[in-house]
Amino acid sequence: MVFVKVRDEESIEEALRRFKHDCERNGILKEIKRREHYMPPSMKRKIKSQEARRKVRRGRRAY
Repeated sequence: MVFVKVRDEESIEEALRRFKHDCERNGILKEIKRREHYMPPSMKRKIKSQEARRKVRRGRRAY
């Protein structure tokens, strides 16, 4: 859980900016988007294998 205390002479906009930055750094928004829709285990496995194949393909490229 992210907490942000408003500092002395700090505007609400600055505190909100710090809060958003902390949420992004902790991966909260990413987690919310991931949990937004139910995904069956079979789809999770399929996506995981696709990502693994993509990583292997990228590793084979010679630059």
